[in-house]
Amino acid sequence: MSGMPEFKTVVKDVSAQMRRLRETQPDLMAAFSQLAAAGTKEGALSKKTREMIALGIAVAGRCDDCIGFHIQALIKLGITRTELEEVLGTAVYMGGGPSMMYATHALAAFDEFSS
Repeated sequence: MSGMPEFKTVVKDVSAQMRRLRETQPDLMAAFSQLAAAGTKEGALSKKTREMIALGIAVAGRCDDCIGFHIQALIKLGITRTELEEVLGTAVYMGGGPSMMYATHALAAFDEFSS
């Protein structure tokens, strides 16, 4: 994966830093956890659909760390490669060329977490 992070390592490292923040910034991290739970809970949209939206935003926003976390969640929720490619197509539509580059990162993360 030349030029791309190893997403399992990214998720592990970011998770470790977030655990440290939970110790020093418990109110902030509790609020962030509540925000994440509210933003991904089942409702009119399924948890999987919400995670697909989050991934599209992560790609358009060019956030490799976010891509790693949302791909990992989506694999647990049963996303197929075809569904992933459609999500990425929408992200590229909204974000143009730079999103195309990060869409390839999402595909690499999918392959890494799927193996």
